[in-house]
Amino acid sequence: MDHEQKFKKEDVTVVDTNIAKKTVFATSLGNAMEWFDFGIYAYLAVTIGKVFFSEIDPSHQLIYSLATFAIAFIARPIGGLVFGMMGDRIGRKKILSITLIMMAIATLSIGLIPSYSSIGIYAPILLIIARLIQGFSTGGEYAGAMTFIAESTPDKKRGFMASGLEVGTLAGFSAGAGLVTFITFLLGPEKMVEWGWRIPFLIAGPLGFIGLYFRTRLEETPAFEAMIKEEEKKHHTSLKEIVINHWKPLLICIGIVLFYNTMSYMVLTYMPAYLTQELGYGETKGLVLMIIVMIIMMPIILTMGHLSDRIGRNRIITGALIGVILLSVPAFMMIGNGNNYIVFCGLLLLSSLLAAFQGALPATLPSLFFTKVRYGSLAITYNISTSLFGGTTPLVIAWLVGITKNSMFPAYYLMTVCLFGLIIVSLFVKETAGKSLRGSPPVVKEQSEIQELLKNPDKALWWKEEVQEMKEKGMNKQGII
Repeated sequence: MDHEQKFKKEDVTVVDTNIAKKTVFATSLGNAMEWFDFGIYAYLAVTIGKVFFSEIDPSHQLIYSLATFAIAFIARPIGGLVFGMMGDRIGRKKILSITLIMMAIATLSIGLIPSYSSIGIYAPILLIIARLIQGFSTGGEYAGAMTFIAESTPDKKRGFMASGLEVGTLAGFSAGAGLVTFITFLLGPEKMVEWGWRIPFLIAGPLGFIGLYFRTRLEETPAFEAMIKEEEKKHHTSLKEIVINHWKPLLICIGIVLFYNTMSYMVLTYMPAYLTQELGYGETKGLVLMIIVMIIMMPIILTMGHLSDRIGRNRIITGALIGVILLSVPAFMMIGNGNNYIVFCGLLLLSSLLAAFQGALPATLPSLFFTKVRYGSLAITYNISTSLFGGTTPLVIAWLVGITKNSMFPAYYLMTVCLFGLIIVSLFVKETAGKSLRGSPPVVKEQSEIQELLKNPDKALWWKEEVQEMKEKGMNKQGII
């Protein structure tokens, strides 16, 4: 869009709410399939340790299993770079189909790998290869899904609709955990180690192709299509140009994702192992508690997404950060209490704070970047931060708890990263609730909203001041905006 031209009625995109809902459903369903696959591994961490690291001291098997979980995050930044840059060039829809296929095949492969007792060292090697493929595909998946939903929904409903992505994530995690729990209940621990652990991985493959069916029926996002139509020069932004010209939002995104994913992986991935290994809970009991908590989280996420559209995303995020800083120690004291009801309340307290992040951040993160570089920038920064800080959280915490013998260490860890997050959000994140995405014209759900926008074009294109600054620095010549 030429920002020197007058803002016109034709610049506004009107999105059918029903189509937007279908887009959210299909994208979230595909995301649920991906996280179903990831969730299976997380909730089978103890069993996988026994299958693939049977020759190692039992007290260290979980750490090796979590290390194999964490190793996938080496490939995530590479996948984010490859798929993110491609997504900004050829479209969001195509990339999201590719990532889903790769994840389904890699997950199915894990279920077919022989155990350590059958083929020795080749078993964990094959497991690591499959996990790297999972990580590579996930590198393009979540950022792409956030971008797709953010660009396909009305500005005033973006928070609520984007929160549906995290509901899909939890649905996938819950389904994976539920399946693992059910199979463990039916077969018992011994048969689970022998062969039962394979069943969830074998089921996950076909489910991925169901998600693919729905995704292939989506239309490309209005923001991407508008950008393609309006561009006279087919200049593809390079990684170097993104880093040089967008370093500030890149760093902000890394800071946000640091506390977001540390909290997410702490609660959803590490907690089942924490309950089993550190607090002595039976595997089934710990999983059942987490499944109930995740089901309760889903309506909380949607509520927080709705509230973020009404009162602002920054208020929701800031409130949750303060809550984590003040309540992490009490929550972990409750979790370590031993009484089932008190333990459940502790888990629910932490999970509710996470749900606030999940309700507001899927709409916040895509808004940091301009349309032309959104997918690539978000995929690169999200996955670098996740790989360095989020995905390694279960491994680092398990190791720290092991050497310090202090079961409260996870609480101190959360408090530290959220204090850092509070500084980032308070000082550097501009409120974007109800506003158009950077670099894109407004998106509305009704024709009647257009006249209001035409009366106040500066408000409709609030990001024009940023564009002017970028032009003065010569970025427009490089095709950045």
